[in-house]
Amino acid sequence: MLEAGTLVTLCSASKKDRFLVTLEDGGKLETRLGIILHDQIMSAGYGGKVLSHNGSVFYVTKPTLEEYLRKIKRRTQIVFPKEAGYILLQLDIRPGARVLECGTGSGGMTTVFASFVGDEGRVYSYDVREEFIELARRNCRKWRVEQRVSFKVRHISEGFDEREVDAVFLDLPDPWNYLPQVRDALALGRRMGALLPTFNQIERFLRSLEENAFVDVEVVEILHRALKSDPDRLRPEDRMIGHTGYLIFATPILYSNRGDGVI
Repeated sequence: MLEAGTLVTLCSASKKDRFLVTLEDGGKLETRLGIILHDQIMSAGYGGKVLSHNGSVFYVTKPTLEEYLRKIKRRTQIVFPKEAGYILLQLDIRPGARVLECGTGSGGMTTVFASFVGDEGRVYSYDVREEFIELARRNCRKWRVEQRVSFKVRHISEGFDEREVDAVFLDLPDPWNYLPQVRDALALGRRMGALLPTFNQIERFLRSLEENAFVDVEVVEILHRALKSDPDRLRPEDRMIGHTGYLIFATPILYSNRGDGVI
């Protein structure tokens, strides 16, 4: 038996329709395959089956973070799930980590970071637009990780409050302008990451990374191709998630006394 306020996924048994639903007492979901009552979903529970008013079959499942990211309310482009997992690995995000991000946007990556740092960790999220911060806060609250995030309305040029954080992630159009602020906040030897959409931006960023004594630089693009799940006609889907952005990762080291940037 599920309670009101629970987030569930409804999967059609006959079509590819999927719905992310926050359950409410007396609520209902209207779809092209019929109307489903929230009380039915609560009674069925995870793994259960419900019928719409016209007999269409739906299964009740627990939503994954990947699905939540694809369907959150947004006012900006979000980091796609195919990039999010690689970011977590590259930045070594784990329970207890302190993560700083700039460019909160709609809060997709904020939600991911907050899900993985655990109650012992902390996410510090900066954006210049308060309306984005409020949207991100609501999206984190819906996934029940808001308590792990400190939201701050500030331009990155003013610097960060935090020091010796475990990771920094920038989702900005001009990250090359703010590497001194990143160095002040990020612990030496730890990783920073950034997301950029074009080669021209990457070129500028790579030059700035070198000038600011960042090493172990990686630039990567991640593509995602799904296959049809029918065993009688197994082949790639007609569409794939191609280019959504380039990821750049780097690590700060001590400046050299020789004036050449690095030791």
